[in-house]
Amino acid sequence: MKIIVIGATGRVGSTVVSKLMANKDIEVYAGARHPKKVPVAPNVTPFKINLHDTKDEIKEALPEAGKLIFAAGSGGKDLLQVDLNGAVKVMKAAEEKGILRFIMLSSKGSLTPDLFSGKKQSPLADYLIAKYYADEWLMNNTHLQYTILQPTALVEKPGSGKVTLGDYTTNENSIDNVAEVLIGLAEHNSSIGEVIEMSAGNEPIPEAINHLN
Repeated sequence: MKIIVIGATGRVGSTVVSKLMANKDIEVYAGARHPKKVPVAPNVTPFKINLHDTKDEIKEALPEAGKLIFAAGSGGKDLLQVDLNGAVKVMKAAEEKGILRFIMLSSKGSLTPDLFSGKKQSPLADYLIAKYYADEWLMNNTHLQYTILQPTALVEKPGSGKVTLGDYTTNENSIDNVAEVLIGLAEHNSSIGEVIEMSAGNEPIPEAINHLN
């Protein structure tokens, strides 16, 4: 399997790459603004990608692969250019290049507009708005075989290997578990066209993904 990871030096993306490195049957193309920060491994090829570039420049940067995990984010610093427009440009470029399986790391509440304004406005409203329009574009304006993962708050704790998919039972997810789920979704087609809620839980990740069938 050949898989692209966008945001390969971020908190989630770097964890995805580290996990994929252990599987020598997978060719990993790790995309980042600073590819020299990507860990060295025989099955990992770093490449430079800047989400501020044009769609055609991003398309040229993308390697040939069948699957893509989008885990890039600006950390709230550049929501329009990275989290929204950058994501959409990657979608367009991937589709034109024939990279059809697209796993999007999103967030709890990204498709719940009532959280963006009014009395119950989320403190993450601006971030969720950016994710909303990126997710909506992916679902309604592409022919990509998408899966959108909506985890609750990401925390830097050791992964338990157990989660809840399709519902929220806790308010957090370990980054390690999120990375593992993203990989599992990329390896299985049962979730194509689905938006999947995720939180820490009691079901082993492989079983939780299998139950998405």
